[in-house]
Amino acid sequence: MASLTDLIPVVNKLQDIVTNTNLTDLDLPLLTVIGSQSAGKSSVLENIVGKDFLPRGTGIVTRRPLILQLINIQPDDPMVHKTGFETDLSNPSEFNLEDHLRSTNKNFDKTPTEWGEFLHIPDKRFYNFDQIRKEIENETARIAGKNKGISRIPINLKVYSPNVLNLTLVDLPGLTKIPIGDQPTDIERQIKNLILEYISKPNSIILAVSPANVDLVNSESLKLARQVDPQGKRTVGILSKLDLMDHGTNALDILTGKVYPLKLGFVGVVNRSQQDISVNKGLDESLRAEEDFFKNHPVYKNISNRCGTAYLAKTLNKTLMQHIRERLPDIKAKLNTLMGQTEQELASYGDMNIVSKENRGSLVLQMMNRFANNFINSIEGNSSEISTKELCGGARIYYLYYEVFGSSLRSINPVANLSVHDIRTAIRNSTGPRPSLFVPELAFDLLVKPQIKLLEAPSHRCVELVYEELMKICHNCGSAELSRYPKMQTKLIEVVSELLRERLGPTTKYVESLIDIHRAYINTNHPNFVGAAAAMASVVEERQKQKAKESSTRIGKQAASHDMHSSPSPVSNGSQTVVENGGLRSHKASDASSALEELRETEKKNGQLNSSHQQHTQSHTGGEKDSFLNFFFGKDQTSSNSATSPSQSQSHTSESPQLVPFQYPTETGTLQFNVPVQARLEQQMEHLMMQEDENMSEREQLESELIRRLIVSYFGIVREMIQDQVPKAIMFLLVNYTKETVQNTLVQKLYNESLFDELLFEDENLSQEREKCEKLLRTYREAANVISDVV
Repeated sequence: MASLTDLIPVVNKLQDIVTNTNLTDLDLPLLTVIGSQSAGKSSVLENIVGKDFLPRGTGIVTRRPLILQLINIQPDDPMVHKTGFETDLSNPSEFNLEDHLRSTNKNFDKTPTEWGEFLHIPDKRFYNFDQIRKEIENETARIAGKNKGISRIPINLKVYSPNVLNLTLVDLPGLTKIPIGDQPTDIERQIKNLILEYISKPNSIILAVSPANVDLVNSESLKLARQVDPQGKRTVGILSKLDLMDHGTNALDILTGKVYPLKLGFVGVVNRSQQDISVNKGLDESLRAEEDFFKNHPVYKNISNRCGTAYLAKTLNKTLMQHIRERLPDIKAKLNTLMGQTEQELASYGDMNIVSKENRGSLVLQMMNRFANNFINSIEGNSSEISTKELCGGARIYYLYYEVFGSSLRSINPVANLSVHDIRTAIRNSTGPRPSLFVPELAFDLLVKPQIKLLEAPSHRCVELVYEELMKICHNCGSAELSRYPKMQTKLIEVVSELLRERLGPTTKYVESLIDIHRAYINTNHPNFVGAAAAMASVVEERQKQKAKESSTRIGKQAASHDMHSSPSPVSNGSQTVVENGGLRSHKASDASSALEELRETEKKNGQLNSSHQQHTQSHTGGEKDSFLNFFFGKDQTSSNSATSPSQSQSHTSESPQLVPFQYPTETGTLQFNVPVQARLEQQMEHLMMQEDENMSEREQLESELIRRLIVSYFGIVREMIQDQVPKAIMFLLVNYTKETVQNTLVQKLYNESLFDELLFEDENLSQEREKCEKLLRTYREAANVISDVV
């Protein structure tokens, strides 16, 4: 089992796994270096490594995250002498004296123990750190471009050396304020978002680099660190460029935590100056100069053992190891959770080796049965995947029957398209050339049949809605296992859809026949039908109440008028009241016939009291109207209220010209032209009909109201029966039939050995997802094996 000192190499292995497989769910402990441009981040990292290997220049140099893994290796480690890989020593122009001696003298035992390896070039070692710098620049340009843009895709570099401590650091782009040159205008926002992506993770230790020659209150790195770590529990402050502070000033209060307290404290370092870099001053010499600076400084010499790059490396190693030890249980738990989720996802894709030549038939039959059962269970409400958001399946069909279909039937007005003129015309047509003594039954039959036809459209719509719901159920009957075979799922849906379409025609025709059956025979003996006698009694009773109310109103008005003008009061005689000026006569009728006769007399008397202009109209137009209508409708002339003599009618006809003027309204005006007499008569007929609607006799009003009530009563009976019979027909002919035959139909049409290869063709996208899931699961298991030996 591994010891605690091996925690950092373990995390490095996990980091390689995470990078290779592009895992984002596994958060590993890292040391994240942030700071402003020219704050000295690169110098700090190079001092820790002891090699000059990072790109330098003006503007943004680090444009991709650099994950730097420092691995301590001893000279006698087997990895030092490992062979079978490419090296940068193959280029003679890059040889130095040591390389030349190693290649020419086999006994030369000076084997290099420091090299770098990039994860994107796994089989190559870079012994020349200048080549490492060039590879970083080339790889940055390849992904982020040659301009000054940045990319979040990291570069992974491993440095093996006996002079380093085990560390894993991430070097991020330096914070900038103003875009320079061809930098993007939002470069500041891009860099901040990239930095926050790394430092906001709980497992990240923040190394906030701040230059000592700039006031600490202006430190951008500490400001960002405070956003994600307000209590300073996982932030290490690095104070660089201590040797460049103004004379007479020092950073002792900062380094001792009196100015800006951090739990992990501040560490002061001295960077190489630009002059040292220009003259190629070695890092070993620079580190010795740094050590001398702290030992000989009058202020820092008392804390020199807690300053410098060597102390920083030891502190970071200890901090990272402690952090890994604290976070390792959480990493294990997270890894186990990810493994369980991935295994479950992989199981949903099914075993790729499940299909064989021997079991193809049974697999196809199993899929068919499962699809048919899902279809039936969805209708019956036994499905295990019942939605809680909306009605579906059988519940939706029930809703269509008793809510949608029922409300559409209730919304139909039984006499919406029947005017009083239509009812009166039907009554007259049904009597033929004879006047009617009673309301003809044929008129009721003629009028009620078209009204029953109004029930056909909602019934058709109900069939269509149920059919659409069954089609929806069919399309939702798939399963995760069936989704592996899209062609089979498509074929299953096609067969069931065809079955539903075949049943749609017979169901629709039967529903139409239900309407035709009710129109074929009007059963006036139905127990719920109101009947003519009861309807007439109801109409007469309402008319008497209305007349009594009108009489009392008129009497009240005439009494008030008598008081004002001192006119003689009306004379009361028993149960009758006669008003001379008003022309009102009221009495108690014993039956419907006497009521009609009295109403006719009232009409006559009211007609005699009209104005002289109305009398003139009655003597000419009225006479022509009655004689004309009686001629077409067969009315007895003696029963008309204002009949004209035959001689007058003949005289009027003989005096009419063969062509008469006719006015036709248009959008721009009225056209007037002569038309034949017959057309003129038809125009007069329409006009007289309109007048007759307005001046209907009391008998005609009673007859029309009687027919209307009979239609409403019978229509209600038929509507109730249709509302009950249509759902039953749909269930029998469409829903239940499909449920009972769906399984056999699928087997008959699809269970054919010649179709097995096509039906069991697996979805390519699903295969790719399965392979991806299997690879991910292998990665998680590999990571679990890496940390399983840790104490």
